[in-house]
Amino acid sequence: MTSSLNTGFSVSVPCFNSRAKGSAHHCYSNGNLQLKDLTSREFLAKSLDVSDHRQAQVEICVGSGQGWWEKTLKSNVVEINSAQQLVDSLLKAGDRLVIIDFYSPGCGGCKTLHPKMCELAESNPNAIFLKVNYEELKSMCNVLHIPVLPFFRFYKGAQGKVSSFSCTNATIKKFKDAVARYGDEGCSFSPAKGLEESELLTLASIGQISKKSSFDSSSIQE
Repeated sequence: MTSSLNTGFSVSVPCFNSRAKGSAHHCYSNGNLQLKDLTSREFLAKSLDVSDHRQAQVEICVGSGQGWWEKTLKSNVVEINSAQQLVDSLLKAGDRLVIIDFYSPGCGGCKTLHPKMCELAESNPNAIFLKVNYEELKSMCNVLHIPVLPFFRFYKGAQGKVSSFSCTNATIKKFKDAVARYGDEGCSFSPAKGLEESELLTLASIGQISKKSSFDSSSIQE
């Protein structure tokens, strides 16, 4: 089931992310809490009070620092960490099919679909899968008008964006059909287009990307 970005998420507990240089972000839980200092028998007899840190410590982030969305990633799957990286990755892709996977750690549909995405990335090694964490790159996603999660955009060389849609495990055939259609198209010697010019201008205006490097595709592809 897709998650609408207008309704938000039902459970949200702030925690610190060691990768974010000390800044706090929200991790989302589906209710599977790991508790320290409480046995299973004690937990059944007590109500959870997250304000009392002496009784329980709620851990919603994966203890190893690795979330489900970072596991079993293939060599052709890249986690995007900035708008500039996304722009550069699209321009460097040449004629290869690029699929942008917009997701959130708190999206149940995204989590359910993740194993299937890993299988599809492995069976389509010539395609490039770019994963975008909506929670960490919300400003960029707003500029790109991402309506729901999970959401996918397909890019192909000089054509730029060729398809965009949301899908789940139940409608995965739509995704497979798009891969088969655009992955088998012929080669072109024209530079890759990447994002729309209006999107690039907006991202540059809010300081998300470098205007010069984003519009100079020849320098990116060298």
